[in-house]
Amino acid sequence: MEQKIQAGTPPVDADKDRKILQHDSNPHLFRPVTFRSVTARNRIMVSPMCQYSATDGAASDWHFQNLASRAVGGAGIVFVEMTNVEARGRITAGCMGLWNDAQRDALARIARFVQAQGAVAGIQLAHAGRKASAARPWEGGKGLKPEQGGWAIIGPSAIPFGEGYPMPEAMDGKTIADIVSKFAASTRRAREAGFDLIELHGAHGYLISSFLSPISNQRTDRYGGSFENRIRFLLEVVDAVRSEWPDDKPLFVRISCTDWMEGGWNLEDSVRLAQILKAGGKVDLIDCSSGAVDPRQKIKVYPGFQVPFAAAIRSRAGFATGAVGLISSPEMAEQIVASGQADIVVMARAFLNDPYWPLHAAKTLKAKIAWPKQYERGDIF
Repeated sequence: MEQKIQAGTPPVDADKDRKILQHDSNPHLFRPVTFRSVTARNRIMVSPMCQYSATDGAASDWHFQNLASRAVGGAGIVFVEMTNVEARGRITAGCMGLWNDAQRDALARIARFVQAQGAVAGIQLAHAGRKASAARPWEGGKGLKPEQGGWAIIGPSAIPFGEGYPMPEAMDGKTIADIVSKFAASTRRAREAGFDLIELHGAHGYLISSFLSPISNQRTDRYGGSFENRIRFLLEVVDAVRSEWPDDKPLFVRISCTDWMEGGWNLEDSVRLAQILKAGGKVDLIDCSSGAVDPRQKIKVYPGFQVPFAAAIRSRAGFATGAVGLISSPEMAEQIVASGQADIVVMARAFLNDPYWPLHAAKTLKAKIAWPKQYERGDIF
């Protein structure tokens, strides 16, 4: 199916009392955007943000309030955190999963509420690969040994993430096929839970990303070596996901646009991959992050430092992109979308600081939007 991206089309909403006002005169950030049959009320996406607070991979009341508040706060797209396709694929023992029906049912409640507030409900599917079996960040974040509760991990090659991290087992053909099928099974459960949108986590050194990068992928078979071989695993996962995901629902892919290291994956590779994904017609947007494949990376971090990646891919591949990277001010977010550098802005830390960032940004930018009726008395400051 051909990619469909439309701006200016109001979302379908049966509850007219809760319908967000749409004005062509609104700032670009607050104009709707459509991917296939799914329309977001604005260009603001809550980035998938790990909470490390699941029990046996299942969402709890913590996850409900965390995501529900961002939907009430006016975001256009609200993403569930990195959700793993098998227990072995979790970063920590507190990470989310979607490998059984109990996990599906816990997530269904969240999807329903997010949608009821007028937001698009998205879920990011992933596998941590060689970065799995780690302690929670507030417990040090380092790789766990078996006596510390750690578990066996896998990757494209037997290369640990860094010094002191566990050694992954190099995946054979059978393991690769098994993981691909698990992405399909988790997609089916995401569909059954009622989500509108899936993103594949192909960034930050997790399993898909580690296949893409020559730093972590030193295979000599059909999954390693050449660019075409290193992207093969991702393309197989995309096909598997699409086999279980409705044709009229969108699919995003997050990538690390550069490894920030000599000899690693770079922006030219990312543009080339985007061109291939666009031609395949199964993916609708590239979520443009970077790094985290190797701790030796050298990055100069500043507000908007990754926006040029989204702009380059959008311009050179003619593909929709999401811009990320310390975007916090309404003015910066508006400028990114208005100037055509990206189709949406993907925000994380700003939402941790303020669940109602879109409502406050709208006031700053003088956008005409409706507040939740229950909160209208607060729309005076």
